[in-house]
Amino acid sequence: MKYAVRLIKNTFHPLQVPESLTLEHGQMILVRTEKGEEALKVFAVNSEISEQWEKFKPEILPVIRILSQRDLQTLDEIKKEEVESFFKCQQLIKQHRLTMHLVQCRITFDRKKITFFYTASERVDFRELLKDLTQLFKRIRIDLRHIGVRDETSIIEGTGICGRPFCCCSFLRKFETINVKLAKDQGMPIAPGKISGTCGRLLCCLNYEYSNYIEAAKDLPPLGSAVMTPDGLGKVFSLQFLNSKISVKLEDGKIKEYSKSDIEMVDAEVNVEITIPVVTYPEETEGIDIRQLEDDRNSSTGNV
Repeated sequence: MKYAVRLIKNTFHPLQVPESLTLEHGQMILVRTEKGEEALKVFAVNSEISEQWEKFKPEILPVIRILSQRDLQTLDEIKKEEVESFFKCQQLIKQHRLTMHLVQCRITFDRKKITFFYTASERVDFRELLKDLTQLFKRIRIDLRHIGVRDETSIIEGTGICGRPFCCCSFLRKFETINVKLAKDQGMPIAPGKISGTCGRLLCCLNYEYSNYIEAAKDLPPLGSAVMTPDGLGKVFSLQFLNSKISVKLEDGKIKEYSKSDIEMVDAEVNVEITIPVVTYPEETEGIDIRQLEDDRNSSTGNV
């Protein structure tokens, strides 16, 4: 059996386990990382994951020891210190009137390094802030780390509109560029509340679901095209890509839904006027430039 620990950004790292230790799934252990000593949870991994390690060769982290009851108490104390340190730093940010949003504070188990993650829409001069933090947190290395809004959401975690955990904090490891065209091609309403996530950027699933919609649309008639149905001639009014359902407006003005196999495209004049429906939500889009939802340099930084 092989074991791993999960760091931020959904990266599982294999463990270098001393022969004297026997690990179990779910245990809390102390490992040495580039940030210092960190307390992390053990995951038992299956053969498929271990095979991927052979391909991608992630960094192997040495195990220091299994956390004792006393270590677990120390970990609880560190978690409380992180909360207190967060609010102290937040207060200093307000005093210096800096345009930065503090996201999270993390302290290594050995208390040798404290990291403050923050987002900012522009470059921040935090030299005076750093001086105050140095006075406040003595004998500990301070790291002020700028991250993007997508990175922020992946750290905080939560549940998406689909009812499942955010992709960015469950399996997604790399953010791809996303633009509004993806939403348009998938027939999504171009409204911020419908196509954007908690991070304020376009939903990640628009990207990796896109190919399914393109494949599903290949054999479907275009909107507005003339078709013959079991009920007579009509024009394609709307499409449901994934279940291949087609809504057709007939010559008598009625709109009916058909399966792809029930209709046939024809080259004929059809006495039907249609306006291709565009779903909008004025109360949500008012005053918002839709391009702000697209990926930009402040969306993700890779600094997590």
